[in-house]
Amino acid sequence: MTPSKPVELLAPLSGVLLALDQVPDPVFSSRMIGDGLCIDPTSQTLCAPFAGVISNIQDTGHAVSVTDANGVQVLMHIGLDTVHLAGKGFTRLVVEGQQVEAGQALIEFDADDVALNARSLLTLVLVASGEPFVLLAPDADTVVVGQPLMQISPADATEATGRDEGDAVFSEPLTLPNANGLHARPAAVLSQTAKGFKATVRLHKQTQSANAKSLVAIMALQTVQGDTLQISAAGEDADAAIKALVTLLAQGCGETVAAAPQAAQAATSEASVTLLRGVCASPGSAFGQVFQVAEPALHITEKGAGTSVEHATLTRALLAAAEALQALQDKAAGSAQAEIFRAHQELLDDPTLLEQAHGLLSKGKSAAYAWNSATTSTAKLFLGMGNALLAERAADLADVGRRVLKLILGIQDSAWELPERAILVAELLTPSQTASLDTGKVLGFVTVGGGATSHVAILARALGLPSLCGVSREVLALANGKQVLLDADKGELHLAPDLAEIEALQVEREQQLQRRERDMAQASAPAITRDGHRIDITANVASLQEVQQSLTLGAEGVGLLRSEFLYLDRNRAPSPEEQAGTYSAIARALGTERSLVVRTLDVGGDKPLAYVPMDAEANPFLGLRGIRLCLERPELLREQFRAILASAGLARLHIMLPMVSLLSELHQARRMLEEEAQALGLSELPKLGIMIEVPSAALMADVFAPHVDFFSIGTNDLTQYTLAMDRDHPRLASQADSFHPAVLRLIASTVKAAHAHGKWVGVCGALASEVLAVPLLIGLGVDELSVSVPLIPTIKATVRERALTDCQLIARQVLGLEEAAHVREALRQFHAATVDTSPVREN
Repeated sequence: MTPSKPVELLAPLSGVLLALDQVPDPVFSSRMIGDGLCIDPTSQTLCAPFAGVISNIQDTGHAVSVTDANGVQVLMHIGLDTVHLAGKGFTRLVVEGQQVEAGQALIEFDADDVALNARSLLTLVLVASGEPFVLLAPDADTVVVGQPLMQISPADATEATGRDEGDAVFSEPLTLPNANGLHARPAAVLSQTAKGFKATVRLHKQTQSANAKSLVAIMALQTVQGDTLQISAAGEDADAAIKALVTLLAQGCGETVAAAPQAAQAATSEASVTLLRGVCASPGSAFGQVFQVAEPALHITEKGAGTSVEHATLTRALLAAAEALQALQDKAAGSAQAEIFRAHQELLDDPTLLEQAHGLLSKGKSAAYAWNSATTSTAKLFLGMGNALLAERAADLADVGRRVLKLILGIQDSAWELPERAILVAELLTPSQTASLDTGKVLGFVTVGGGATSHVAILARALGLPSLCGVSREVLALANGKQVLLDADKGELHLAPDLAEIEALQVEREQQLQRRERDMAQASAPAITRDGHRIDITANVASLQEVQQSLTLGAEGVGLLRSEFLYLDRNRAPSPEEQAGTYSAIARALGTERSLVVRTLDVGGDKPLAYVPMDAEANPFLGLRGIRLCLERPELLREQFRAILASAGLARLHIMLPMVSLLSELHQARRMLEEEAQALGLSELPKLGIMIEVPSAALMADVFAPHVDFFSIGTNDLTQYTLAMDRDHPRLASQADSFHPAVLRLIASTVKAAHAHGKWVGVCGALASEVLAVPLLIGLGVDELSVSVPLIPTIKATVRERALTDCQLIARQVLGLEEAAHVREALRQFHAATVDTSPVREN
């Protein structure tokens, strides 16, 4: 067959041309979704790049795919992180399946509105079907809409077709393990792998199927966790293709997933019948009986009783839902829990949801049908975006949607008739269900969906209920009343626990409860070892509320105020007045006798700011972040210095610089601080220190020490940089362990250098909040531990149970060990041999 003619792609927008490498988003710049280019638009209408069919258009209007007669598929994505706008600022002019001509208008967008509310207007033009292309004007810097932009070479038709579909070989059905289905990232992995085979490969979901070599086609299937899928292939390497793709799907296509039931049965022994594994969402253990919970189906009538009647019904339900959510806020145990239901209230007023619902009401639909359609379609869209925050938003939206739907239908929430010692088992629990659990009867819960950072997990921890998420669907088949042992700390649900295990865990649980009560009762007592050595216990905080909570739990100051809490999750920088007011309020809450350590802005890497443009970096963690970014934008740092200095005199003020690796960076920042203090007429500077989180700073601590007032060690980053392991890497995170002797030696040398120059050293990283690490850090000579707020009483009690001499002995011993696991084991033995839990003597 004659090869297909090249396809000419026209510019869909006018604007400035950029290479994908310059896009500040690794998903696009790494070409995970496809190769192509980027346009910084100067026009506001996205047009068809060639004649074809709209193969996919997002409900939000921010992205569209067009496929031509040769199968060439181009994905156009307007802006970065524009999906969260939920359609605001976008107008779709076409629908899925529509035939369009080259140059036809597809989407209109309000550039000012989108630019104000999204991270960027940069628009991606990607050849999602993977064909090679050449730029028609490779040296051009700008482009005009409709101008020839690139030439794409379609695959040879014979090669693309392979054998007739009638000759296709099908795999055995498999269950999709990915928590959010095959969204962009896993879909890209699957399609790229499929392209490596000559065979025609298709992915099947019930009666639907998609070209497995097409990213957009895979995403259009809108798969979810638990879907039953099959792979079919036709061609000379069909068997190899099926084997490779089935394995890839079972393993999550690059995402970390819980083992699918089929894989678990094939790969494990008899023990798999008596043990199910998941992810710890809330720590603790419990022995109880299974109680399966599931929401009953709601029956919705599509046709309404008249627009005015249905509009009034929806309005009443929304008001009632708002009142119920306000009640949940008012009785929330803490700010984190209250914030969850405040976010739910905001969803009730979301203009896009209301616009969708009212649009359906005007077409004669019932209030229940209109509201349910708006919420479920938006939640489904969020789940398909491959973004953890949006997936969490989808769970919130589903919860809010059902709350309002019940009110529309007049269905009262009936309390579950729970047995005593219940271990709840569910596909997924909602925040509303979790917040209203009867903790007198419920000992814990296990879910198939959800995650350790979800709102349900936050509520579980606030309620003190152990919980597991990400457990295989086998758990849903357990009979009510079955006796199980939930050990959330180990991520295990024992289906046939023996008596010894049950008794041991019950004793341990009781001891933990008693210890917690004792620690809380003594929270205000100082942290002084058995032989009279005092350790300052301060708090890691990111709000005034957390400061106030920390003081009630015995904090002796703030060892780390994360200033970026003022900058994140917003579209423009906080005003100088807002910054100064916040710092001053926190300082007043602490008072003149307590220390306040404010860390200057630590963004970049995993914490970009939408309103601080940053070039794309191959590895943001090794690029412009922390002090490096602030010194490149000196006015940003100067403004922050001025705001922090406004609190001088209200507390014992300290300023800490993050990510310092060069002495010159410290000198530059000090000069700027001195100039701003002088301009404000301050006669005395606050204490200035640096975080030790880069190995070069730790190794040269003796050089830095004369020029600082203190060091604070950030063990999270120090660990990942020392071990060259990303602490968020799905397979390496467990090995990126701060107990590694290499990290401990850097801490030891930092302390030695600081003390030689009369300077104090704190640890504000996660290691300070680990009970197991406390005697080790004391023994290494650390002066201050800045810890997670809820753990303050526990960490103070742990100090009081130790003797400095014992701590110094174990510290010397573990520095000579080989691996983190050896260190942990040595510390466990030390704990068992030396802990003294007798009453603390009065000081």
